[in-house]
Amino acid sequence: MPYFDDYWRNSIEERGIPGFESNSYPPRAPISVRQDWKGSNGGAAANVKELSAQVLDRLGAGTAILNCLYGAHLPYSEDMGVAVARAVNNYVAKEWLDRDPRLRASIVVPTQNIEYAVDEVERVARDQRFVQVQLVTNQEMPLGRRQWWPLFAVAEKYDLPIGLHPGSTYRQAMTSLGWPTYYIEDYVAYAQAFQSQLGSLICEGAFAKFPKLKVVLLESGVTWLPGFLWRLSKFWRGVRAEVPWVDRPPGEIVRDHVRLTVQPFDAPDDPEIVQRLVDQLESDDILIYASDFPHWQFDGEDALPRGLPESLKRKILVDNPLATYPRLREGAR
Repeated sequence: MPYFDDYWRNSIEERGIPGFESNSYPPRAPISVRQDWKGSNGGAAANVKELSAQVLDRLGAGTAILNCLYGAHLPYSEDMGVAVARAVNNYVAKEWLDRDPRLRASIVVPTQNIEYAVDEVERVARDQRFVQVQLVTNQEMPLGRRQWWPLFAVAEKYDLPIGLHPGSTYRQAMTSLGWPTYYIEDYVAYAQAFQSQLGSLICEGAFAKFPKLKVVLLESGVTWLPGFLWRLSKFWRGVRAEVPWVDRPPGEIVRDHVRLTVQPFDAPDDPEIVQRLVDQLESDDILIYASDFPHWQFDGEDALPRGLPESLKRKILVDNPLATYPRLREGAR
């Protein structure tokens, strides 16, 4: 609340608005916090001191990127959306980044209005500690559409990848068939959302228009990608006249522009199977580290999922993140 301006702070108080959190991760739910990593408050680390002790110091992390999923994208009001985004980014800078030099963050943007989103990136990007623009998967339209391109242009201008995280504006159903009943259906459906957004970005020509743009699929899983690219490439060969700007196989475009985090890593612990999956990706540059702290998928003391080849570990932990996030290179260790 202190980071809203007077008008919005008074408006929120007078109207009794309880906040802008989505209900995807209730604070005390088992899916929200790994049970053996709960803090003294019964939940996740709630301040920099706790986060530093629980994650950075315990796992030996030199740098951590904070992804704040507070719902700036949820209000229907464009003006309220930008007010929330601005308050969140100011809060993250003052209450988190200023208190530990190892912390970096993603820029929260109001997707209700692309002009407002661009303005917020322009404002916040002057702070080099913000290293990424954060979006959620389930938007009101596919991300490749031209309406999004001004946001990609400003991201490219400041060397900011687009971080795409599971989440929704809740304007449409989570699946192509309508609203599901149970959490497990919602959770599994996000793989479809990532596939649809990736297909849109490729087929609409976003990567051809913005040759330096990087997109990081956060918590997307990994095993779906080879099969998806095989199918997309197969049909691209037959209908490529429809999308002349896609002038090379989709797999090549993905290997140049797209990165996936290894959390959650949806593969068996068997190193032979994991190696086969990596071979199918046809690149050792595509995977980057993420913890997913504090959610239930977080691997705790095991910083990396089991089964990953030893030859890949440094690339996943150090080399690939530094190559993906130019702003991390200064002072990296």
